[in-house]
Amino acid sequence: MQLFDLSLKLSGFKIDEAKAAFAKIKALANEDLQKYQENKKREILNYHLKYNSFYKSFGKNIDVNDWNSVPVLRKKDLQQPLENRLSEGFTKNNIYINKTSGSSGHPFVFAKDKWCHALTWAEIMNRFSWYGIDFNTSTQARFYGIPLDKKGYYKERFKDFLSNRYRFSIFDLTDKTLSGALNKFKSTPFDYINGYTSAIVQFAKFLKSKDLILKSICPSLSVCIVTAEMLFKDDKDLLEHHLGVPVINEYGASELGLIAFQNLNNEWQLNTETLYVEVLDDNDSAITNGSAGRLVVTSLYNKAHPFIRYDLGDVGQISTKSSNITPKLESLIGRTNDIALLPSGKKAAGLTFYYITKSVIEDDGNVSEFIIEQHRPNSLKVVYCSKFALTEAKKKLIAQEMETYLEPGLTVNFNRVKQIVRSKSGKLKQFNRLF
Repeated sequence: MQLFDLSLKLSGFKIDEAKAAFAKIKALANEDLQKYQENKKREILNYHLKYNSFYKSFGKNIDVNDWNSVPVLRKKDLQQPLENRLSEGFTKNNIYINKTSGSSGHPFVFAKDKWCHALTWAEIMNRFSWYGIDFNTSTQARFYGIPLDKKGYYKERFKDFLSNRYRFSIFDLTDKTLSGALNKFKSTPFDYINGYTSAIVQFAKFLKSKDLILKSICPSLSVCIVTAEMLFKDDKDLLEHHLGVPVINEYGASELGLIAFQNLNNEWQLNTETLYVEVLDDNDSAITNGSAGRLVVTSLYNKAHPFIRYDLGDVGQISTKSSNITPKLESLIGRTNDIALLPSGKKAAGLTFYYITKSVIEDDGNVSEFIIEQHRPNSLKVVYCSKFALTEAKKKLIAQEMETYLEPGLTVNFNRVKQIVRSKSGKLKQFNRLF
């Protein structure tokens, strides 16, 4: 029985029709795909200018024949009651409603019409099928957050049942909990792992400490798909060795769906079927492929709620090797709000600190996890979990590396904790600027 498809149908999502429509889009040739995207951009823009009072007001100076005249929509623009942002004919009773995690600093409730959401699932199911995964039959080991209130908790557990998946807690990553997860893998023929990068990395580190390869314990396991957080090369190597399966990188957003997915050629292939992705500079002008800028996305099908030239808050770049039919995301650098402001006025991506520290702090396996906090322009704090406290020599080396790569005069403090506190969603924010 196709329980996953059935659960979507019972919720009002026409998944069979969406799969068929998605297949037709995928069959378009290069030139036809360009025409399709241009037509869909124009259609969704005109639709919201006609039927959405919020967007009519927001885009009152738009020239429908000039895409560059369409203003960039930011998350702060959407922080008003959902009913103010819905298009005519849509109510809370006939749409899909969810909320963002708030990792950007601007959480909000959003909506998708049911056809749009069905196409989102058709896209996801297509991409996962590249690796032999069928949501109706493949068993998933799920490392995700879960609501802690009773109603939300049991709702997610029921959805897990219908989706043939078992959810592991990511709020408690102690050895005792991870040992329990290992026992579950011993007794359950999981086909794949899916979930937050940092939690699965912690599980891999636990396996490393036991000198174990998960594939030898759970032979049915074929692939691991990580999402929601940055995947560093060292962590990918660790995962692939101790899980014993390929690790695939996914990039998405709850309000948009799947944005990019690692294809069989190890490339991050962008979603051109249901989204239009641009890279813009600080003046909202398009940047040529190969240069880094703000990722701005248009949802081509969401009629319930406008996401037109929507600024995700992420910084990345599209590969110069891209074609119109298979554009590729070269790199995802981080969030625009994860920028460190240094005493000299210099700006640095928060991930810069993470790379510097990671190269020093994790070389001996002592430190299991860490984050970086910036409390003042010249003050940084490394919060870490470890078996043993960092030596003074190690702390000095980290501080020296930060000065070498950034600028002199930085004060670096260290705080050893038993467990890193995650957000309510379970995500780990690796850099926090707190001023």
